[in-house]
Amino acid sequence: MSTKNTVILGISILLAFIGASAIVTNGMLAFKSMERTVVVKGLAEREVDATTAIWPIRMTSAGNDLEGIYQSLEGQSQKVRAYLLNLGFPESEITLSTPQIVDKLAQSYGENSPLRYSGSVTLTLYTSKVQTVISARQQLLQLAKQGVNLASEDYNARTEFLFTGLNELKPEMIEQATRNGREVAQRFAQDSDSVLGKIRRAQQGVFSIRDRDSTTPHIKKVRVVSTIEYYLTD
Repeated sequence: MSTKNTVILGISILLAFIGASAIVTNGMLAFKSMERTVVVKGLAEREVDATTAIWPIRMTSAGNDLEGIYQSLEGQSQKVRAYLLNLGFPESEITLSTPQIVDKLAQSYGENSPLRYSGSVTLTLYTSKVQTVISARQQLLQLAKQGVNLASEDYNARTEFLFTGLNELKPEMIEQATRNGREVAQRFAQDSDSVLGKIRRAQQGVFSIRDRDSTTPHIKKVRVVSTIEYYLTD
């Protein structure tokens, strides 16, 4: 091969290399441009009323006559049941637990107790009449006047309020969270002199249901946070 042909071949290879490099470089720049993204959080919150109430009513009795303890607990249970039925709660929503009796003489701490036996029984109401439960709880003095010895609520016997309508709220709340996230991403794009593109990926957060506050457990706050990643372009 002549020197002239060798030079021409070398120039051709060089030009081809430069052209290929330009194509690869432009492709990388385009790829990097498509990979510019922003990740935002979209929030949706709702306050809703509880749909179900679980109300355990625990009654107690103490004495030295075991049979008398059982009779006392039975009489108190009948009065509480009558009270609930009179408020319009159906029999099917009321359940009664097995009485629990403690013999204090069989316990080391009860040797000096003047009353040998103490007993308790719990009547539980499971209902969708939440507002009626709230009103009834505020009028428990009526039961006390009838000789019902009501135990104070503790962790194992406290009134619970539940919200069971989450499935109906989900679609609208997810839409709201997505819309909220897009507004945040749009502001970010404007501040960075970019154009907001399509969604690259989205992750729906876990729905949480909590009491609005400690004084109104029958009002719930439903919350969801979605994580959304958008493309950014110039």
